[in-house]
Amino acid sequence: MLKVGELAALARLTVRTLHHYDSIGLLRPSARSDAGYRLYDRDDVARLHQIQALRVLGMSLADIGLYLDSPEASPLAVVDRQLAAVERRLREATHMRGQLLRLREALASGASPDLSDWLSTLEVMTVYEHYFTKDELEQLPLYSDPAVRADWQALVEQGTGLMRSQVAPSSEAAKSFAGRWLEAFRRDTGGNEDFASRINLMAAREQQAMQEQFGMSPELMAYVLAAVAELRRDVYARYLPHEVLERMARHGREHGHEWTGLIGAVREQMGADPAATGPEARALARRWMAMFQDMVGTDPAAVEAFRLASASEPVLRMGSGIGDDMLDYLRRAMTPA
Repeated sequence: MLKVGELAALARLTVRTLHHYDSIGLLRPSARSDAGYRLYDRDDVARLHQIQALRVLGMSLADIGLYLDSPEASPLAVVDRQLAAVERRLREATHMRGQLLRLREALASGASPDLSDWLSTLEVMTVYEHYFTKDELEQLPLYSDPAVRADWQALVEQGTGLMRSQVAPSSEAAKSFAGRWLEAFRRDTGGNEDFASRINLMAAREQQAMQEQFGMSPELMAYVLAAVAELRRDVYARYLPHEVLERMARHGREHGHEWTGLIGAVREQMGADPAATGPEARALARRWMAMFQDMVGTDPAAVEAFRLASASEPVLRMGSGIGDDMLDYLRRAMTPA
């Protein structure tokens, strides 16, 4: 049996999506644990495969529900339809490969075909659509605006140049670059913390795609994160004593990578359980508090200073996906029922 988070990770879906499928009766978990967590068995996973296969084929959720509950539906029929679609996509991919080979040949010979706009759009779609709906993508400048994508290509090239020149993340040049990166990210996600959280998840989970499609290698992402950490450390130093800064640095080395997934999970849960009364919300709040205490400690003065810094300095939260709405949600989840 799989918990909802485990199934979401394996299926490359969000927890919110599985909760939605449950709420509309499309995919109900076969059981729940003693603590109230959704549990999915083999038949549930098989049904989810059929749902996702039909979604890829363009069916609406309402039509998928009607189809799967109809007499003519069967796993075999769905797999046959999916195979036909895959065969079609293979033919399309073969055609695209031929086009790209011709373009490569032209480029290798010194010609300059104008392919950047349509090719970059084609590539970007494949990764973004795992994390955003079509309506959301229209609201996301980072995806929908070619000028924004060009700006980000320039930022990637700047970061790569700093990294290859071995400019230390703690240098003023690297910290200045980190500030521009954060400001561009805030601007190009439309100031939407939910969008920022999902893009952070995408960058963490889709490293190969990020490198192939955007030039953002894992090494570059590590460099950017290190520069951002140095930039934020300078700001925190105005509020926190040295021993707390050292504790935060240690936490960052050991557990910093865990925050992206935790923030994403809380965002998903905010949509699934707005009242913050369910066991999943409480479990996430407990995990958040444990991470926070490992990072800052439990001294009331340090905690208050950290919160003051976070509330007063926009750069400390910028691009993280953390907003006042999330912090309020976590406080409510931690309040005894």
